[in-house]
Amino acid sequence: MGSTITLPTWLVLLAGMLALAGLFDRLLTPAFRWYLRSRANRAIDELNSRLRLKIRPFKMTTRQVLVDRLAHDPQIVAAAEAHALDEGMPVAVAMANAERYAREIVPTFSAYTYFKVGIRLARWVSTSLYRVRLAFEDRALLETLDTDATVVFVMNHRSNMDYILVTYMASTATALSYAVGEWARIPVLQTLIRSMGAYFIRRNARNLLYRKVLARYVQMATQAGVTQAVFPEGGLSRDGRLRPVKLGLISYMVEGFDPQGRDVLFIPVGLNYDRVLEDRTLVAEINGPPPKEPFYATASKSIGFLWRNFRLRLKGRWHKFGYACVAFGNPISLKDYLKTHGAGRFGDLDEASQSDVIAGLGTELMARIGAVIPAMPVSLVAEVLRGAGDKGVDMLSLKAGVDRLIDRLEGQGVHVHVPRADRDYAVTAGLRMFTLRHLVEEDADGLFRIVKGEEPLVHYYANSLAHYGVRGKPDLAVMS
Repeated sequence: MGSTITLPTWLVLLAGMLALAGLFDRLLTPAFRWYLRSRANRAIDELNSRLRLKIRPFKMTTRQVLVDRLAHDPQIVAAAEAHALDEGMPVAVAMANAERYAREIVPTFSAYTYFKVGIRLARWVSTSLYRVRLAFEDRALLETLDTDATVVFVMNHRSNMDYILVTYMASTATALSYAVGEWARIPVLQTLIRSMGAYFIRRNARNLLYRKVLARYVQMATQAGVTQAVFPEGGLSRDGRLRPVKLGLISYMVEGFDPQGRDVLFIPVGLNYDRVLEDRTLVAEINGPPPKEPFYATASKSIGFLWRNFRLRLKGRWHKFGYACVAFGNPISLKDYLKTHGAGRFGDLDEASQSDVIAGLGTELMARIGAVIPAMPVSLVAEVLRGAGDKGVDMLSLKAGVDRLIDRLEGQGVHVHVPRADRDYAVTAGLRMFTLRHLVEEDADGLFRIVKGEEPLVHYYANSLAHYGVRGKPDLAVMS
């Protein structure tokens, strides 16, 4: 006669729950994943039907797959073996380091996050802070671009707002992939930035294995046609002038270029603002980083900044932060550039010739970027005020000076942003930005002059025109 086994109720419930979980994992989870994947693919297809520059399959590849592909790339394996030999470490340790670098660099692109969250946020931030204007765009030229080519937007770097502003301005054409520095590696922020398709880089890293992993990722993305945005200056301008070009990411693209494959089109982008949010911090760093302030001091300044602008808004005197302009110039085809400079196959050149070709390309890119940077009302007013010096200038002379400066710049083919197509109003708008910030004062005789001690900040805005020969041409020599 069989015996009866009595099980506790909790054990039966636990077993039932485990069975249901197994059933869900085996049957329902794959179906759910297929459903989500199919919806995502349909969304990408619908987006690509509207975008001029398509979202490439590389961007949609699972991050783990990209990490594995990058970490086990033959060039990375060879670099890891050489690194292990140089450092006297096991190859397995060097390979583990390479995989760690790959995980640090490779982004996680989410089309939903980019277009539903990122673009809307970029639009709201840009239009809330500035009166955003497209200064110049040759639509006919952009329409004729090779849509199979890899497009790389190269731009000057004036503010961390550049990322947000250009993302918004390019949102109807493509999804951009940026290289982002260590400043954005904040736990919550970095997750959002990764999902927007940006990849993190260590600036000025000397580790050869890390640099090889970074180079291979950039080359793989470029060869796959991923649209990218690059700041050739490598950092924010401290004095308002264009900085010398740094060749890091551009050199990686050129070194990995296959003349028989997809072309690379570098599109110059010029950015300028009536007010750069970080201007005081940048100017303070001209002679090197200032002593680090305690947290409460930084927080106090930030709160004071917000409070002052809130009061201006309550009084009806807040005019945002003026105008922000973006201009797109004529592209450079890498394939044509290399042919013109006798480097049809870049890899066939010796090391010295390769360096010369890359340096020449960097200089040409910076020249084209400089040629499309818009002249802003604040920059125009700042230049005239700087010329007046301690003597000051009355309103009539200020307007006359700005008028002559506009004529000169327009004669050089520079796009000058004149709001409302009214030069007098441009002077009013530019001067207002300075007087509201107490950078410029008007004396009893009606003369305007720069407030003592604020000269570097006003000169910072005037310097955005320096490369046009207004105060002498800047040195655009190449930095390695």
